[in-house]
Amino acid sequence: MADQENNDFLDNLANAEAEEFADEMMEIDDEALELDAVRAERDELRDRFMRALADAENARKRSDKDRREAENYGGSKFARDMLPVYDNMKRALETITDEQRAVAGPLLEGIELTMRELVSVFSKHGIVVIAPVVGDAFDPQMHQAMFEAPVPGTKAGDIIQVAAEGFMLHDRLLRPAQVGVSSMPKS
Repeated sequence: MADQENNDFLDNLANAEAEEFADEMMEIDDEALELDAVRAERDELRDRFMRALADAENARKRSDKDRREAENYGGSKFARDMLPVYDNMKRALETITDEQRAVAGPLLEGIELTMRELVSVFSKHGIVVIAPVVGDAFDPQMHQAMFEAPVPGTKAGDIIQVAAEGFMLHDRLLRPAQVGVSSMPKS
């Protein structure tokens, strides 16, 4: 019977140790699950943080681009409205005769100074004159064909008359140069 009691005692001890070991394993499993959950939450938060950081950087770049465009092109409507002033002053200066210059020299000199100042202000704000000359090739990116006419001694696509100069605002076309283009067939 002592052997039986010994065996029962050993069995009870083994069962107790097994239960204790099982409890410890469950605690470890619970801790592992909790650790996995914390890691998953950390990874999700890291992902959200990185996305928010990327969104902030994209917003900064977009606002920088918008600011630069506003600086460069914000006055384009005003600039477009000033082009007829330039055209009228240029036409007025082109029609001045020597007799008029002798009679109203100081007045005409003032108009010429005003024209130079207008061109200087245009240049200061990134407005550049597109001034094609007769004989240049027609460029549809910079010129607007007002008419076509066959002119002997020219080839198709040559500029035969300049009606109005064009203007660029930095790298954007404000107004194309208005030109007449030769339509001579190729011989």
